[in-house]
Amino acid sequence: MRPPPEIDLSIHHPAHCGSDRFALAVTRLLRFFADTFFAKRYGHRAIVLETVAAVPGMVGATLTHLRCLRQMKSDQGWIRILMEEAENERMHLMTFLEVCKPTLFERLIVLIVQWFFYLGFFALYLTSPKTAHRLVGYFEEEAVISYTHYLAEIDAGRSANVPAPAIARRYWGLPDSATLRDVVLVVRADEAHHRDVNHGFAADLGGRTPGAVSPYPWHAAELDGPAVQPTLSAAPGTAAHHT
Repeated sequence: MRPPPEIDLSIHHPAHCGSDRFALAVTRLLRFFADTFFAKRYGHRAIVLETVAAVPGMVGATLTHLRCLRQMKSDQGWIRILMEEAENERMHLMTFLEVCKPTLFERLIVLIVQWFFYLGFFALYLTSPKTAHRLVGYFEEEAVISYTHYLAEIDAGRSANVPAPAIARRYWGLPDSATLRDVVLVVRADEAHHRDVNHGFAADLGGRTPGAVSPYPWHAAELDGPAVQPTLSAAPGTAAHHT
């Protein structure tokens, strides 16, 4: 079994300016609503929040891609990093769906919140990418805290330490004997990595030097299933051409 990387649980980026304070205030407001609604139902909390957490990476990658096309310049590797973040957060969702099932009301919340958040984050990223990445960095700080609390619930016996789902064992390379606790450890490490990457992007956009980045756990090259590769059939006696 690959041990989860060591992470610093104490990292918090202090708010240096108005945009940082705005991002921190939004994060604390959303944390209040999440704590009020989910309390200690961490499995359900993870399912709903991961549907939102997978949005920023996709929005950031899309808008960065379009900006680089317009300006005809390199993305400095940002697009691939942000796409990986979005896929990783989606895999968190797919994993926790095997642990508990969302209620009909929670599915309704997802439908409403995802669209509001998508449109709001899209507008924020267009207006201020620095603020958008800082917001995600603060979101990920809270995610690290939430998963730390989830671990405490498992260790105290208040949450069942069920066997790790097969999708999680495959994605993180966990052994057959792995449990939910092992899954939460690597998910928390993922979130710590995203925390530091997004704070680093915000720092870079603000003219500051990015800080150290927590190591990223190992992940399988394929996610929740191999893609079906299309095949091109050529007419007899001709060759297939790609444009």
